[in-house]
Amino acid sequence: MSNKILVTYATCTGSTVGVAEAIGKTLSEGGALVDVLPMQEVRDLSSYQAVVAGSAIQDKRWLPEAVQFIKMHQAELSRKPFAAFLVCMTLAMKNGENYRPFVAEFLAPVRMMVKPVSEGQFAGALDVSKVPYWQVRMMFRLSVLFGVWSEGDHRDWNAIRIWAESLPPKLLRNLETH
Repeated sequence: MSNKILVTYATCTGSTVGVAEAIGKTLSEGGALVDVLPMQEVRDLSSYQAVVAGSAIQDKRWLPEAVQFIKMHQAELSRKPFAAFLVCMTLAMKNGENYRPFVAEFLAPVRMMVKPVSEGQFAGALDVSKVPYWQVRMMFRLSVLFGVWSEGDHRDWNAIRIWAESLPPKLLRNLETH
């Protein structure tokens, strides 16, 4: 096993890609060897000492391919330091910070399979034209019309960087217990 960290993600409209890339960049700047890959491209985790996995949230849960990734690699993820993050527009709502405990529960199915050493929660970007399903697109259009959300990039790059900077000691410290 090398000293590499895998940052892997599942995305719906692209916001999660940017978050994963920012996490990877921060870890690299801190001296880690990092691969940033979509979950669909990851077949084997044996060359990684730790894994950071994240997903966009849809219908209050990780995307199906992200849950499938955790199920498929559950045994190996249980033996490695593992951190999880989510990208959720609920956090971009007015008073979105108040929803953090509610949003944290979206990771419960992941926690039941693998216990993360750290969890990150980040708002995403909303470009209604990129929402893939017309019913969901209409819901977002109405929500924007009524002021629930606003279109645009709501990702807090500083918060993402701070969370990523907090990971190496947790990932490395936990190597001794795995």
